[in-house]
This record gives sequence, C-alpha cells and structure tokens, in this order.
Amino acid sequence: MDEIDSVVVGAGVVGLAVARVLALAGREVLIVEREALIGSGTSSRNSEVIHAGIYYPPGSLKARLCVEGRDRLYAYCESRGVAHRRCGKLIVAPEARVAELEAIRRNAEANGVTDLVWLTAGEVAELEPEVRCAAALHSPSTGIVDSHGYMLSLLGEAEAHGAVLAYRTEVTGLACGPDGVALAFGGEAAPSLRARLVVNCAGLDAPALARAAGLEPPHAPRAHYAKGSYFALSGRTPFSRLIYPTPEPGGLGVHITLDLAGQARFGPDVEWVEQPNYDVDPVRAERFYAAIRAYWPGLKDGQLTPAYAGVRPKISAPGEPAADFRISGPAEHGAAGLINLLGIESPGLTASLAIAEEVARIARETCDA
Repeated sequence: MDEIDSVVVGAGVVGLAVARVLALAGREVLIVEREALIGSGTSSRNSEVIHAGIYYPPGSLKARLCVEGRDRLYAYCESRGVAHRRCGKLIVAPEARVAELEAIRRNAEANGVTDLVWLTAGEVAELEPEVRCAAALHSPSTGIVDSHGYMLSLLGEAEAHGAVLAYRTEVTGLACGPDGVALAFGGEAAPSLRARLVVNCAGLDAPALARAAGLEPPHAPRAHYAKGSYFALSGRTPFSRLIYPTPEPGGLGVHITLDLAGQARFGPDVEWVEQPNYDVDPVRAERFYAAIRAYWPGLKDGQLTPAYAGVRPKISAPGEPAADFRISGPAEHGAAGLINLLGIESPGLTASLAIAEEVARIARETCDA
C-alpha cells in the first residue's frame, strides 16, 4: 500500500486553508476533492461576507475563531492582493425589536468585537437613505471578499510548498489503526493509500466520512441540511453597506449583501431539506419581498430574480440550539491520525485561516507525538 504523510479531504475554503498551513509546516500533503473544481459546494454558495464575530455564543469556537480569523483574513487579502472590501454593515431593527440590538451589542463585546456603533433612525438615514428602521448597529469591521480568488490563492501557496490536488477523487472508506489511516477511493473496497494524518474537511459529507471511519455519535453526528436561497436585485443598488435584520432561527435573516462589483443580492432564507439541492424556487420570492420591505419599503415588484442556493452543513436539528464548530482529534474520538471538522457552516469562510491553525496545533500535539 502506498504511504503519504497527510491527506486533506475536501478542497473547499477550509480544506485549502488546512492544506496550506500543513504544507507551510513542511508536511507532504495530498488534497482529494470529489468534484472537478475547488470550492464547488458550500464555499462557492454563500454571501462572501467577512464576519466581525458579533452573534456567536461567547466562549464558543465560532466566536473565537471568527474574530481571530477575521483579522487573519484581512491581513492575508491585503498582503496577497486578494480582492476584498471592508464595507461595513448595518443591523437594523423596527421599534418592537430594538431591545434585541442591545443584546447583540453585549454579546459582540463579550466576543471582543468592541467597534459596534449605535445609530438612531436619523443617523441610519444619513448613511443609507433607503433604509427604514427605529435603530441600528453599525459594524465597521464587516466586509466582503472574492471567495474564489481567496481559494485560488490558498491553493497556489499550498502547491508552491509541495501540496498536490487530486480532482474527481472520492474517499469511500477510512480505517484507523496504530500505523495510520488507510483510505479507499471510488468504487474500490480495499484501501490503496495509508496516511499518517487525515483531515476530514468534507463539509456536508463530513459526518458521513466520520462514520466511515468507524466513529459513532457524538463523534459522528447526524447531518442536517439548512438550505438558503438567494435572489439578485435587478438594476442598480441604492446601498453601499450590507444591511441585516435582527437574526432568525437557523440564520441571520434575509439580508442585503453586495459583491465587489456592487451588485446586490438578498438571502439566504432558511429551508430545512432532507438532501442537499440547489434549485431556487421562484415562488420563494414572495417571502423575500415581505422580509426585505420590512426595512427597505422602496423595493418594487419584479426587482428580484432567482440567483443561487447554498446548504449549511449543520449538526443541530431544526428547533435545537445552533451547534458550535466541532474540531476533534484523537484525544476526543480515539481514532489515531484522524481530525474531523464537523458543522463548519458560517462563519467558516471568515474563520478559515484560524481553523487551519487549530488543526495544525491538534496535529502537532496528538498526531505527531
């Protein structure tokens, strides 16, 4: 059986960040990706927002890695020439939900996000004349990034330090033993490669891959799929910042995001599905119009067109508290040489460089001992 030092399963933004940091540390790295393109799943089907770290429970991995990852990501983009913009965002509330803004601000401060600014309705109107609300929080450290350009940069650095990417390569079996992790690919039943370290960055399929390694709950939780659809705005946008309502169960509410060309899109909403699918039902636009007009009454009929959909790789069921990121190595699940990344939904893009450093630390402490 062929042998290699490290295998990263999944070439999404987190997998590529992990591969980069492992390659920079001098490890031999193989990245395996089931699809024919990098980032073709969750990583290319999101809002491309650099999150500040406002909403996550204090002390959680999401909170810590988002704040750390945000700073790392801005510095990375600036030093590598990856397109991004620190455009800021407004979290807006009607009169009945103003108290929620204060709770959001307290939570953000507990996470180390101390730059939120309280705005009155008049101050919001000066910044974004089309927005209607009773009050808002301004987050100047929120931004947007060219996620594909970022992933290409990560891949380029990883490959420059010896990493190799194999497309159309699906891991179908894992067997953990004292001498490493044996991997089977495609339709082959027998393993054909043994790695000293395997990092499961398979996104939506990460829980299934953990089960394939012989793990059981809670180390191989059930996957839950929260689909989010996006609609694009026809015509020129009147906004220069991102506009978010107060959060809703399962997501952050239907918000206005911008791409680097200034095109506006709205979403995502929350639709729990049994299996991932990426169709956008035009009928859902009716709900979007109602949600958006709560803070932008000037939206006209016919201005929304279906754009795309993404699926959040959740490990908490509908109605349950949102699960934290789960980054577990041999110390937690007992399988030597295996690190699982589970439930890496938003803010996974923002946190990607910090997540990668966390994986590298676990690898040093538990897989290289």
